[in-house]
Amino acid sequence: MAAVIPSSPLRASGSLFGLAYGDALGKPTEFLTVAEIQHRYGPTGPRELSGEPALVTDDTQMALAVGWALHEAPSLTPEAVEPLLRQRFLAWAVSPDNNRAPGMTCLRACAELTRGVRWQDATVIGSKGCGANMRVTPVGLLDVDLDTLAGLAQLQAGLTHGHPTGLAASELTAYAVFVLRAGATLPELPALLTERALAQRLVYRERWLGDLWQRADSRSPQEFIAHGWDECLAVLGRLTNALSQPDDGGDPCRATGEGWVAEEALATALLCAVRHADDPVAALARGATTAGDSDSIAALAGAFVGAAVGMSAWPSGWADRIEYADQLATLAEAWD
Repeated sequence: MAAVIPSSPLRASGSLFGLAYGDALGKPTEFLTVAEIQHRYGPTGPRELSGEPALVTDDTQMALAVGWALHEAPSLTPEAVEPLLRQRFLAWAVSPDNNRAPGMTCLRACAELTRGVRWQDATVIGSKGCGANMRVTPVGLLDVDLDTLAGLAQLQAGLTHGHPTGLAASELTAYAVFVLRAGATLPELPALLTERALAQRLVYRERWLGDLWQRADSRSPQEFIAHGWDECLAVLGRLTNALSQPDDGGDPCRATGEGWVAEEALATALLCAVRHADDPVAALARGATTAGDSDSIAALAGAFVGAAVGMSAWPSGWADRIEYADQLATLAEAWD
């Protein structure tokens, strides 16, 4: 069924802006050690936007690409959305603003998409990098049925990252935003995502993915997609275990991974969001204070907390200072 969206508190805005805020806070820390980050920003990490505007990375740029493709689609079907995703991804690839350490998988796949080949042939089938799900938040903000949500999430991932774990982690990331926006709480998420992963483990969405599975070393579409769900279930188990222990205040990557791959970006962002559900800015700062892919972890943590709390999660002055504020506001208004 479609989500029943609460009337308060601008949850789409909170999620989209939260993603951008986390991205901006994590941008300067992505390639630093935790010690270096804490030396520069103090023990709690970065908690203030820097710059006028505060610059984001390819994470927000590509989330906007997905968002605009969805916003412009005449219908939310694979036939309508795939050409628009392709168009937006290729425009991003050649943009002069694409100078924020973009992922090589995205660039490689876009180079193939430019040739006009089928996306199933253009995608990097062996990559499950977090580029698959760092940009999927807009899918979770749509008022759609869960099959459409799953198809859209996997399709946008699949254009560049063809690995089944990238597909499954993207669906789980969008589903997390979706259920939070519908009223689920952050502490409930690990169990809800585990339940979803178990239910979807053998579901191959042929309408959305076509024959993608045949490019992998799998004997069937079910075997192909189950591998992705199993890797997600494994990291969700690590997340659940970590949350059952006292918070040591250290690098969350030690519990759930450094976030360079999709399932770890999801789990580590969730760890930050759940640990700091009562202090949204602290969730971003914790995500930005890691030895891993800090911008992506903090961005997803912001998307989750913002979907749960709404725009009131964030300092009031930040909305005018973040890069792409006009685009974020336009898309959020359409979905709030």
